[in-house]
Amino acid sequence: MSYGFLDVAVTPSVRAAQAEMGADHIWTDFKGHREHDRFGRNEAAFIADRDTFYMASVSETGWPYVQHRGGPRGFLKVIDDQTLAFADYRGNRQYISTGNLAANDRACLFLIDYPRQARLKIYAHVAKVSLDADPALTQAVTDPGYGARLERIFRLRLKTFDWNCQQHITPRFAEDELAQAIRPLRDRLSQLESENATLRARLDALGEK
Repeated sequence: MSYGFLDVAVTPSVRAAQAEMGADHIWTDFKGHREHDRFGRNEAAFIADRDTFYMASVSETGWPYVQHRGGPRGFLKVIDDQTLAFADYRGNRQYISTGNLAANDRACLFLIDYPRQARLKIYAHVAKVSLDADPALTQAVTDPGYGARLERIFRLRLKTFDWNCQQHITPRFAEDELAQAIRPLRDRLSQLESENATLRARLDALGEK
């Protein structure tokens, strides 16, 4: 049976660490099948709702590099059930991930939903695509309302993914999520203020008589 993500992630040294901690039997005796080599509806919906993710690459010196990627909600696009893509906008111009991926196209992505304490991890092969090489792809990933300079496209071919456990994820809320959560309170406050103003006006009117 295949476990997909762990088939890639587990090496002899990882197995040794599992054995040392008495956890090796959990994975050697795993009887299910979690190949996860195609995105389904749950994954597509989860990815479409993200406005940030973290991407790890490895340099030619063997050092890992983790980069935060952010943009409009849904900027990481599911092109098909085995392909992701996103627009690469100009940042601090160090180009560390870009250089790393040119030498080694393997990457690992972590996508986290902090309010719901859910996370999706993805192994993928990444290719840099120039803006004029695939106009349809460029159009698909470009957000005209996002005021940043687009430099290239990154296209990711899925190797495998897995859903991580909820442990140790501290709930955090984006500004728009907070605004949505407190909107009923604001509406109620506005209603009470209006009622209060009406009552004061009536009392003032009675006092003048």
